[in-house]
Order: sequence, then C-alpha cells, then structure tokens
Amino acid sequence: MRLTVLAVVASVLCSLSALAAAPSAEEKAQAREIYQTIVEMDTSPEGGKTPEMAKYLAKQFRDGGFAADDVHLIGVDQTAALVVRYRGDGSGGKPILLLAHMDVVPAHRNDWERDPFKLIEEKGYFFGRGTEDNKSGIAALTATFLSLKKEGFKPSRDLVIVFSGDEETSGISTRKLLSDHRALIEAEYALNTDAGGGQLSEAGKPVVYGLQTAEKTFASFLLTATNPGGHSSAPRKENAIFDVADVVARLRQHSFPVMWNDTTIAAFRATGPITKTKVGAAMTRFARRPGDKRAAAVISADPFSVGQIRTTCIPTMLAGGHADNALPQRASVTVNCRIFPGVKIEQVQAVLQRIAGKNIEIAPLDTYWSSDASPLRKDVVAAVTKAVHANYPGVRIVPSMSAGATDGVFYRSSGIATYGVSELFIKDSDSYAHGLNERVSVDSFYNGLTHWRVLLGELAGKK
Repeated sequence: MRLTVLAVVASVLCSLSALAAAPSAEEKAQAREIYQTIVEMDTSPEGGKTPEMAKYLAKQFRDGGFAADDVHLIGVDQTAALVVRYRGDGSGGKPILLLAHMDVVPAHRNDWERDPFKLIEEKGYFFGRGTEDNKSGIAALTATFLSLKKEGFKPSRDLVIVFSGDEETSGISTRKLLSDHRALIEAEYALNTDAGGGQLSEAGKPVVYGLQTAEKTFASFLLTATNPGGHSSAPRKENAIFDVADVVARLRQHSFPVMWNDTTIAAFRATGPITKTKVGAAMTRFARRPGDKRAAAVISADPFSVGQIRTTCIPTMLAGGHADNALPQRASVTVNCRIFPGVKIEQVQAVLQRIAGKNIEIAPLDTYWSSDASPLRKDVVAAVTKAVHANYPGVRIVPSMSAGATDGVFYRSSGIATYGVSELFIKDSDSYAHGLNERVSVDSFYNGLTHWRVLLGELAGKK
C-alpha cells in the first residue's frame, strides 16, 4: 500500500514538473510564427535564402534582449552561419553548443501536393519543406532562448546556438566556424537537433527514444568511363555507357562486411524486443550474438536497418554521352557511401576501385570528414531522459547511430563530443525528410518546446 501511494505521489510530482515546463500560449504562438516564417523561406541551394533567414533570426535575438556582441552573423560563400551566445555565470562549466541547420534540400511545387514553401497546418500535421529537417529544431531553440531570456533565466554556463547554412551540401559553414572562429564555439560538448529523436508506433504511441552518439561518414564518388567514341552506325563493344552499366551491376551485388559497435548493439538490444517484426527478432539475435549471419541477412534486407550493420554504397546519379547519333565518349555514375564509424574513406574508395576495374577512374566529389562515436555522458543521458519523460513518461532512452550524416561529424572530428537529441517523435510512415510532402505532427512540434526547456534547465540550470 505504501509503495502504491509513493508511486502515485511520484507520478503527480512528475506531472507537475512537466506542467511547469509546458510552453505558455504566448511561447507557442511565437514558436509557430518563427516556424512559419523560416519554412516559407526557400533556403535550398536553388532558393538561396539562407542568408536572409540568418538575418531574420539574428534580428529576433537582438530584439529579444541578446546583446549585439553575442549575435554573430557570419557570411560564408553564398550562405551564412549564425552564432548566438546566451551568457551564464560560469558556475556550471564550459559552454554547451546547440546545433541546427538552416538550409534544406530542393523541393519543387509540381512534385508536391501542397506548396513546399508554405507552412500548411492540416489534419494534425505541419506540412512544408524543412518542417522536420531541420527547421523544427531552429524554431524550438530560438523560441526557447527568447522565452528564457524574457523570464530572466540565468544559466550556470554559456549556451551557444550554432545555426549552419549548408549542412545538406558541403558543410563549409561549419568547417569555417571550426577553423576560423573556434573561439566563438569552443565548448565541452554539443547537442544536435538534427539527429536522434523518438519513434512513434503507427497507432501514435511512443515506442523508444534514440540518443544519437555516432553517425556514419558521408562520402560520394564519381566513377567515370572514357572512350574515343565514334559514329553510332558503327557500334563497338567498347562503350563508356556499357562500362558504367557493368560497374553498377557489380556494385549491386557487392555487400560490405557486417560490423557493429557498442552503440549499435545497445540499440538492437533495446529496440529488438519492441519491434514486432522479423527485423526486430533479428536485432535481438544480433545483439545476443554480434555478427550472426542469418540475423544480419534479415537486417540487411530492411532499408531502414541495413545501415546499422554495414557500410553502404549506392548509385544515385547517371550521366553519359553527348549526342543521340554518336558513341559516348564519357559516362559516369555518382556513388554515395555511408561509411561505418572506424572505416577510413580511403579503404572504401579502394574497394570501389576493385569493383570498377582499372579502366574506370574514381574520384571523391569533396573533402569528407569521419569521426568515432562520442562517449555516453551520465549527465546528458539523465537530462535527455527527464526531457523526454516530460512529454512521454516511461519511454526508454537508447543510444543510436545515425546512418545519415549531420554537422555533428565535424564537431566530433574536432574533439567536441556531440549528441543527437532531437525534440521530435515521428512515425516511420511520417518520415519524409528529403522527400515529398515533408511533415511533422503539430503535437510533436509543440512538445519540442517542453523538451528543450527541460533539457537546458537540467544541464545549465542552477543546482
């Protein structure tokens, strides 16, 4: 009986704590206004409005009481980055970075059911390009900073927002910050809105929350075949397009070795039993016996899970020929790889060269960075747990590795441990980042305000 009473009291206290952290109507309205404004700015490389968005956000911070010297708008080539410092008293240690990116991938009106650059609220969702990736995080962090500032909150350590401008392409804005403006962003660790996050069942029930501690390396390579060409009326077996097609066929049959680390095993151990499919059962077996071949085969057949146990390389773009009546002098295929942590980019390039053969030229499309996993911090895990439970009581927190790439790779490579702690909970069937009709549930967006308020309070509030 006493235990039951204590449990009820604890539940009430937890509810009261969550209620105290719930956003006010004013904060929600402010967050929605910011969200709408930035979603409706086409910050894709085609739209080019990232500098405009950075200026808009900088003005919000200055108008919200942040000193001009603490709001840094940094132009980088055709884009921009924004760094905002919320000054603390220093009693809590070194600063914490809070990461998000302003740019989005392109979206074309003819392809979408709705205008991708209008925030449309419909059937419990916010629709628009960037609603998930990553303008929800930007709106939530901005609104939380402004609300806390207005309330007179004084953190125990500096909190530093870093909004990058080209995460979806080259990442130059982040690299420039680390190389040329390191003093602005020096920190003990970083929290990234663009990674991690919660999973909802198709019935809308919270299932698990992934705390991202690692991510795979992003690298793209151009594989090119050349040929003297000639008239199409005199075909030869030597043909640049045939050569590239052969490479693509061989690549389709290739599988990189099965791999694992502490993060992926912990994630499989936690999510396997609650994933009521054959993939979930395979995850459980793999966690018990890392490297299990039958389990690996099932996991590898699932596009959402294969990246957790292998490096993957897949063709994404083709080009070739110069006239419809001429033999092609050149043909190429772009191959995008997501490389398992700890595997060097050069190793993967060497494998691709073996697959392609000596007559195919291979070159990386950019300079790419790789990083190892960040160590789990008890304080971060505890704070994330409290933030998640403020909205979704009892949900299990598990470390996760992202198969995609974020700005986090640059920070980890530079010695700043980085943790993906997105505020969003999403169904698998609702995840349309980079795709058509991108959307986020309205409830998840507003719950994100509670998430960040609790998280920052735990990590930078006065004890």
